[in-house]
Amino acid sequence: MAKLGKTKLDSGWLAARSTEVEQTGIQLTTTHPPTSSSPPWMEAVVPGTVLGTLLKNKLVPDPFYGLENEAILDIADSGREYYTFWFFTTFQCKVSGNRHVDLNFRAVNYSAEVYVNGHKMVLPKGMFRRHSLDITDILYPDGNNLLAVIVHPPDHPGEIPPKGGQGGDHEIGKDVAAQYVEGWDWMTPIRDRNTGIWDEVSIYVIGPVTIGDPHLVSTFFDNYKRAYLHATIELENRNSWVADCTLTIQVTTELEEDTSLLEHFQTQHLSISANARTHYTFPPLFFYKPNLWWPNGMGKQFLYNVEITVDVKGHGESDSWEHQFGFRKIESTIDPATGGRLFKVNGQPVFIRGGNWILSDGLLRLSRKRYQTDIKFHADMNFNMIRCWGGGLAERPEFYQYCDIYGLLVWQEFWITGDCDGRGIPVSNPNGPLDHELFLLCARDTIKLLRNHPSLSLWVGGNEQTPPEDINTALQNDLKLHPYFQSSNKINEHLKDFSDPSQYLDGTRSYVQGSMWDGFANGQGDFTDGPYEIQNPEDFFKDDFYNYGFNPEVGSVGMPVAATIRATMPPEGWQIPLLRKNSDGSEEEVPNPIWKYHKYIGYSNQKVLDQIDLYGSAKDLDDFCEKAQLVNYIQYRALLEGWTSRMWTKYTGVLIWKTQNPWTGLRGQFYDHLHDQTAGFYGCRCAAEPIHVQLNLSTYNIEVVNTTSDELSGIAVEASVWDLDGKCPYYKVTEKLSVPAKRTQTIIEMKYPKSKNPKPVYFLLLKLFRILDSSILSRNLYWLHLKGGDYKLLEQYRTKKIPLKITSKIFIEGSKYKVQMLVKNTNKSPDSIKFSLKNHIVGIHENNCHNIISSEPERCTEENHKAGLFKRIYQCFAKEDNGLRTVETNGTDSGVAFFLHFSVHATKKDKKDGEETRILPVHYSDNYFSLVPGETMPVNISFEVPLGVTPRVTLRGWNYHTGHTIN
Repeated sequence: MAKLGKTKLDSGWLAARSTEVEQTGIQLTTTHPPTSSSPPWMEAVVPGTVLGTLLKNKLVPDPFYGLENEAILDIADSGREYYTFWFFTTFQCKVSGNRHVDLNFRAVNYSAEVYVNGHKMVLPKGMFRRHSLDITDILYPDGNNLLAVIVHPPDHPGEIPPKGGQGGDHEIGKDVAAQYVEGWDWMTPIRDRNTGIWDEVSIYVIGPVTIGDPHLVSTFFDNYKRAYLHATIELENRNSWVADCTLTIQVTTELEEDTSLLEHFQTQHLSISANARTHYTFPPLFFYKPNLWWPNGMGKQFLYNVEITVDVKGHGESDSWEHQFGFRKIESTIDPATGGRLFKVNGQPVFIRGGNWILSDGLLRLSRKRYQTDIKFHADMNFNMIRCWGGGLAERPEFYQYCDIYGLLVWQEFWITGDCDGRGIPVSNPNGPLDHELFLLCARDTIKLLRNHPSLSLWVGGNEQTPPEDINTALQNDLKLHPYFQSSNKINEHLKDFSDPSQYLDGTRSYVQGSMWDGFANGQGDFTDGPYEIQNPEDFFKDDFYNYGFNPEVGSVGMPVAATIRATMPPEGWQIPLLRKNSDGSEEEVPNPIWKYHKYIGYSNQKVLDQIDLYGSAKDLDDFCEKAQLVNYIQYRALLEGWTSRMWTKYTGVLIWKTQNPWTGLRGQFYDHLHDQTAGFYGCRCAAEPIHVQLNLSTYNIEVVNTTSDELSGIAVEASVWDLDGKCPYYKVTEKLSVPAKRTQTIIEMKYPKSKNPKPVYFLLLKLFRILDSSILSRNLYWLHLKGGDYKLLEQYRTKKIPLKITSKIFIEGSKYKVQMLVKNTNKSPDSIKFSLKNHIVGIHENNCHNIISSEPERCTEENHKAGLFKRIYQCFAKEDNGLRTVETNGTDSGVAFFLHFSVHATKKDKKDGEETRILPVHYSDNYFSLVPGETMPVNISFEVPLGVTPRVTLRGWNYHTGHTIN
């Protein structure tokens, strides 16, 4: 007998092209079911797409490799029938009595007919809607059931113009579907337009009464000391008799693994009429000083577990629902000082530093594991917001669950984007999708699916365009704020005069009609986002770089490492760009055809000299990509530091276009599709730390950034300049300082470049430290050249042999590895300088959680409450515990160990030349770092290895080519 609850149907599926299957759906699920993966049937990817299934069976080339996508037949040429597919599986389910069974599809693209044991049902159109089918009466008595689904592509898949473009010919905009699939300036077309059962399929067993779409809302009073949890649920009685029900809501907190504390338990009784639906609102649950949920960098992401159960008299438990919930209040208004959109969480302003997100994978190969890596990467970069762009997905609950865990605020757009909805060449349909009611149905269903996640912070009508007037008006009405959430003044008012906020469709977070309206860009919908190309780093700090308070899109380069190019392109794609001089004197990169196809964006333009060439002409792919990482680091650190320099005085936030690519693209990314980070990742991580010391590249003032809600006091800044010979011609420590909360403060002007005989290329190391115990709050190293100069002297710096001491300790649990590294530049500091600090780095924040009182770092991940990661690493090494491995490398030169970076590889005895050996993904506490003489850096590395693989960790650098390896 089937147990209550959900069973996923995510394995054992077969698929076949509909034109190659002679049987009907009735026959497939009665007399002629397929029995094996013999033609025309094949193993299917569910959840997934038709193209994903074809790729799994090697019936199409890999569309993400080289130019192979061009060899796949496009739906515009094949016709929709070519990508219309049958999907078939069997499932076990046997019920009796008053139990019911639903067959649930969380999303299908674009429509489908479902057959269960010879019975036909229809899944209507729309990519972003849930479907639930009651199959109780058609299950076979023996419990062996057959399921077949024929899935049809979008109605308007469109054609791809010869020159491509934003959204192809824009026809896909007539459907309620993802619009990126016809291609964009960062994406190649998806040949099947993502046709398939692309999200979770499940069997759900329930009793006589079911729970539908609970809505949880928190309200606060007395400066967040008192809180209430509100809950409204929909109940359905599927039987022809009155159901006497007992409703239970309980709230627990996890103390440690397998141990929870019961915070609240409430029981209510009600009766539900026969074959009726009703909404029920629980009396609010009171909490005193609840643990609050905070965005990344502002505190912990505390989550409570809420469970709602319905029991029916005479039948026992009928249905239950469970969700993690965070107590927090999100506000979003236009800041009168800057005109930018201002976000507040729990009454505290949040300076937004985040990125634009398309989707995890262009073929919708979505998984919980991949989502976790994606979102943790964003948290590791110290970002606090992700914008889900309107041409992509209504992101899945798993995406939001990890944003809840890691503290990423989410701006979720609906499926409107300018090029497909009123712009472009040819000009697209300005009225959005053809079926406005379908759009609104999908929107309302999406709101119900996602509204309980604390990370969800904003609804937006569309990208660079507003929805058609009737849709926009409906969304504004559907998403109107409850009176309590309309003003922060309501924090101390009683709710007795208002309806319960959980009775709203949402009511807790704002709706904005478009990405360039109401506090974003110029707020009027004009094209005032961007730019999207390489910039001179100092320009980000200048008054005239960007004139508005919140830039929703500013983009730049994103070249990955050479190993990724080799893994995703044939040898003809390994040719680096040629540098061509134009008649106006500007330089232009000419990439090879494969790079061009993969949307490469150059490192120069009409106003910016080639930033790679500043280091000397690239010799080959490895040289080009290594120099590109130097540029990536500088570019994105400068971008974020330039915005943060004007925190609250000019800007309220910025979102970088974009953080990643859903395929093997070559622009705008901090990690590639294989999950290897670029150096830009670590430039962002540095620049966006909650407490940060930085150099204003325009004024050469040293600034301290404090984004926390506590004043910094008893601090000082150490500035040291290091030349290429390892000498320190400039050293200064400031007097005792204090920096107010939520403030960027200018400290001193850097005098070195104005001094006598400055070096043409030099390193500047800034450290912000606490005077009392010398603990370092922020560390930031720049490589700089004099005005009008370049970095070509660094080319000869590669030959330096800097002595290093590398200590490692490895922890293994099954297939999971944690490696703790300690890297020291064993050059002695110049005797002429008396340094005020110990040169080991023991920070007070890790993974962006910050506690200004303690020097113990806090880790804001799923392993919450494990204190003092960096400090424990350092102490571990200092004690020379058993299991440590120490290697000292010989080197006779003094100087900075420059741009060191770790990588993890599989150990292979017969490794072929150019063979991919990287183990990905890997999480590093830092990477692409540099060490001045005497300085030590702890790096924590974690990863998982495939079965039977022995990993090795390798360290390389600009002037460290030994490739030290730890097995």
